[in-house]
Amino acid sequence: MEKKYKFSIWYVMLGVWVVLIVQSYIASMLAHQVIPYSQFLSLLKDGKITEVAITANQIQGKMKAEDTVTGETRGFRTIRVDPELSTLLDQYKISFKGEIESTFLKDLLSWILPVILFVGIWYFMMKRMGGQQAGFMTLGKNKAKIYMENELNVTFDDVAGVDEAKQELVEVIEFLKTPAKFTELGGKIPKGILLVGPPGAGKTMLAKAVAGESGVPFFSISGSEFVEMFVGMGAARVRDLFDQAKQKAPCIIFIDELDALGKARGFGAVGGHDEREQTLNQLLVEMDGFDTKVGVILMAATNRPEILDPALLRPGRFDRHVLVDRPDKVGRKEILQVHIKKIKAGPDVDLELLSNMTPGMVGADLANLVNEAALLAVRRDKKEVGLAEFEEAVERIIAGLEKKNRLINPKERETVAYHEMGHAMVALSLPGTDPVQKISIIPRGISALGYTLQVPTEDRFLMKKTELLNKIASLLGGRAAEEIIFGDISTGAHNDLARATDIARSMIREYGMSAALGQVYLSPEKRPQFLDMGIREGGDYSEATAEMIDREIREIIAGEYARALDILRSRKEILVEGARLLLEKEKIDGEEIKALMA
Repeated sequence: MEKKYKFSIWYVMLGVWVVLIVQSYIASMLAHQVIPYSQFLSLLKDGKITEVAITANQIQGKMKAEDTVTGETRGFRTIRVDPELSTLLDQYKISFKGEIESTFLKDLLSWILPVILFVGIWYFMMKRMGGQQAGFMTLGKNKAKIYMENELNVTFDDVAGVDEAKQELVEVIEFLKTPAKFTELGGKIPKGILLVGPPGAGKTMLAKAVAGESGVPFFSISGSEFVEMFVGMGAARVRDLFDQAKQKAPCIIFIDELDALGKARGFGAVGGHDEREQTLNQLLVEMDGFDTKVGVILMAATNRPEILDPALLRPGRFDRHVLVDRPDKVGRKEILQVHIKKIKAGPDVDLELLSNMTPGMVGADLANLVNEAALLAVRRDKKEVGLAEFEEAVERIIAGLEKKNRLINPKERETVAYHEMGHAMVALSLPGTDPVQKISIIPRGISALGYTLQVPTEDRFLMKKTELLNKIASLLGGRAAEEIIFGDISTGAHNDLARATDIARSMIREYGMSAALGQVYLSPEKRPQFLDMGIREGGDYSEATAEMIDREIREIIAGEYARALDILRSRKEILVEGARLLLEKEKIDGEEIKALMA
């Protein structure tokens, strides 16, 4: 960051003053030769002194030069020692005079320097105090970033994969452009629009696109910026934000992470929420008070709508809820088309294949995918980003960074090879499972010693019981292979067991897929819709029911593990051959595995 220096006249005055002092000192030193007092007396006796000027402490005058022929004189100066000097000068017929020693410069320095010092200290302290006072006085001011019409270059063309959300917001754009069209029929635009969806789905980008399409100012602020350590400052900021927005109407106010401000009152820990609740109350009052005809549209985004205060969500406040969900296959392809324009992509890049390989990814994930592929191409000194870089970037995001330098002993490497081959063989042997695209025994990420990449051919929104059971069997195939080959099991199935148990638990508690428990929902009511916190809360049921749930989960896991063992025992030769090939090549693609299975 470039430093900015301010010009000050004080620097010029100080420089001139220093130059004058130095110049006068040097001139005086050159004009008068300093001699000892004894030499002065000797010169006086020899008749070489022509004239003197006497002060209280100094004698200054002229003396004849060494060359007496020319008769030139030069100045001298000495410290006065003899108080009866006048008698001596009169004896040798020397003209002399008295001079008052000038103390102007000394007096000036003795006054000016302290004054400058004190004024500088005073100015510095006042500037610091003024900054603190200004910061204190601005506590009640809102911290919103204001983007004017000419500063927003985001349009709907920059936001892809959320066509339904775009259609919901077209009305808002039309109202901001032509409000008379709505007011003539007595219609009212929604006061508040709440964008809900998982992190990275494009909620903030969509709000900016609405402002960019409308050509109106855009106020952007985070919900956490309202809450301050001083009680009442959050409410003051809400008031200031709405007052400022009304002055620049028509405009859009966008509050990101609304759950930081609008959490349900009384939700969470007891006490300590006065400031946040006051801020929320002020927001509710402001939303009731402002007129939609003014042209101020309030938009907000959250990924935790289940914890918002019900008063925020009622009609008349946040009337319209717009879901910005994870994009489907077509949406992912459109998002990739937007981001791939910013890089030099090779002709072999197949967006259809990439959209198939990235199920569940949101816009931020896909943007990161394109960037990772570009970085890989630069690392490999390529002029274009090819399909190989994109596939590697997908694996890097899903499984983590390759760690080829991690040393694994041959026995563990062999165990990993049979483990991953077991996953792939069970998955290929069962119907309804995701196709296996690649197997690798190169360590990735923090703890993955190998991985089996399964890529779905299409987006799935419903899964049958048999498909879930097949998925559990595929997850347990790695441990089953270890038991068959080595007669022992390892810790490598830690993640597999966790995922298999989660699926079995969901089948019993959420999907009603247990014959013993029946069609009963046994999970807690309030769960994060878009965030997986990793917290497994108990439901409202008895201990006897909890025991039945645990028993059913164990039966599902045990049954699918037995099925995986049967599949691999019947094809043990293929398992051994596949593991040998994997140890030799470290990576096997899906076609090679299918050829082995055939």
